[in-house]
Amino acid sequence: MHRPTWISGITHICLLIQAGSRDEKKEWVGLAHFTEHMLFKGTERRNNRQILNHLELVGGEINAYTTKEYTCIHASFLDQYLEKGLDLFRDMIFHSKFPVEEIEKEKGVIGDEIESYKDIPEEYIQDDFDEIVFGDTPLGKNILGSRESIFNLHQKDFLEYKDTYFRPEAMIVGVYNSMPLGKLKNLMGKYFGEYASHPHTPKREQYQPQMTLNRVVNAPIHQVHGLLGGSSYSAHESGRIPMLLMMNLLGGPGMSSRLNLEIREKKGICYTIESGYTALSDTGIFSIYFGTDPEKYEKCYQLILAELNKLRTRGLSSLYLHQSKTRFKGQIALADENHGSVLISLCKSILDYGFADSIQEIFRLIDKITIQDLLEVANFHFTTEKLSSLIIKPESD
Repeated sequence: MHRPTWISGITHICLLIQAGSRDEKKEWVGLAHFTEHMLFKGTERRNNRQILNHLELVGGEINAYTTKEYTCIHASFLDQYLEKGLDLFRDMIFHSKFPVEEIEKEKGVIGDEIESYKDIPEEYIQDDFDEIVFGDTPLGKNILGSRESIFNLHQKDFLEYKDTYFRPEAMIVGVYNSMPLGKLKNLMGKYFGEYASHPHTPKREQYQPQMTLNRVVNAPIHQVHGLLGGSSYSAHESGRIPMLLMMNLLGGPGMSSRLNLEIREKKGICYTIESGYTALSDTGIFSIYFGTDPEKYEKCYQLILAELNKLRTRGLSSLYLHQSKTRFKGQIALADENHGSVLISLCKSILDYGFADSIQEIFRLIDKITIQDLLEVANFHFTTEKLSSLIIKPESD
């Protein structure tokens, strides 16, 4: 479709910081996520309303999120407002004031967020499962924190966290825009070139393997929600790419995943079944989620174990492996059309590895995966002694 000459293209920008919930002190649980909220609450030049209006009044969108290892601000808007976006990001990251009155007000907002989250078991089950897999470590703590932990946070905590972790060498700014590269570099220097590296680099507490656990919880719900899985490869281990393919073929997007076909479509056992894998800097986590009726959940659980056992003992046929690779690559190619998400992914890769692979290189790595690679992945992860589980059942069950 031809774009009229009077319509600008869309620019996407993101600022990714290598700091997340695992970087909190024990008395800071929930602070990283709370800090993300506070970045919108006032700077030396702008109040809360001016921050929100700066891009939205020209039709743009701005948002942010926090993970266990990252904080990200991202925005999308028409091309001609790139400098507005960069100026706002600089102001929010380096000049936030964390006003006391806004902190107190936001405690109520986040407290409500925590309570509303508890009403959605398919959402909070993953956080509770993280606690099972990672134990009493920073990785096992809920990113939102608790009402008690966030109400005990004060302005000095935000300032200390920001001064410690918002370091230029732990940040990356990404821009998707048609501007010539030389001009874009000059703009980056204009808005971010003045900030020097931090003299002290904080060290993360390294993850230590935990014992596997199986937990059943009763809740005021009607369906059963279950997760099973465990720890996995880190972002720096060679098994990461085969593990991504394994989780994709098991319960990835679409209706043709192995678990969906074998359990939902063939047996009519559950209404939702999916799998996922997240690689972190020093470990990883994988999980298989299912939702089903109370009278069916034990059968569903056993069918999942049976499929995992098949992958350990029988492996995959050459045809099935080829089909799985083709489907996975196609999904990656489609996702590549979402320029904002791709930009964030590229920035994360550069922070993690110092480079970002092209889609052609990613496809090459997928094509290299062998039947034996997936057998090793299955036998490393899918034995019963390595699997933890969390089942949330109706109270009346």
